Amino acid sequence: MQVYLIRHGIAAERRTYADDEQRPLIDKGRDKTTKVANRMLANGLKFDLILSSPLVRAYQTAEILQQVGLAKTIKTFEPLKPGGEIEPWLQWLQTCQLKNPQGKLALVGHQPDLSNWAEILLGGSVKNQMVLKKAGVIGIEIPQIGIPIARSTLFLLTSPKWLIT
Repeated sequence: MQVYLIRHGIAAERRTYADDEQRPLIDKGRDKTTKVANRMLANGLKFDLILSSPLVRAYQTAEILQQVGLAKTIKTFEPLKPGGEIEPWLQWLQTCQLKNPQGKLALVGHQPDLSNWAEILLGGSVKNQMVLKKAGVIGIEIPQIGIPIARSTLFLLTSPKWLIT
C-alpha cells in the first residue's frame, strides 16, 4: 500500500483565533494546495481514501484534494490531530490493507506529527530529522504483511515548491 502524508496548506496565523482548531487556510494556502493537488492528479495519482485531521485547516486541505479529483471520500480521523499517536492508525491500517493491499491512502495532518509518523514507519523511532513543509508530501510504501514499523520504504519527500514549479 502507498501512503501519502500531506501537511495542511498555509493557514491563518497562530493566536488569530481563540480556538486553534478553527484556524482556516488563507487564500495563499488554498492556491498553493490546489496547485500541488493538480500536479499530483496530472501525474496520475488517485487515492482510494483521504483520512484527515478534524482541524479546519487540515480538513480544508483534504477538501481541495477531493475537489480536484484525487479522491471521492474523506473521513476525519482523530489520531491525525496534533499530538496524535500512530498506534490507532496502525490498527486501522491492518484492517484497511486486508481490503485493498495495493491501495493508495492520503493522510492529511500536521507537523511535526506526520514527519514523526514517517520516521517511525521508516526507521522505527522519531529522530526529528524530517521536516514536512506546508502542502508538502511524503510518500511511503507500506509492506503488505505484518507491522510496517521500520519496514516501510520512502519513495517521495517533497516540498510544494518542487511540485508546482
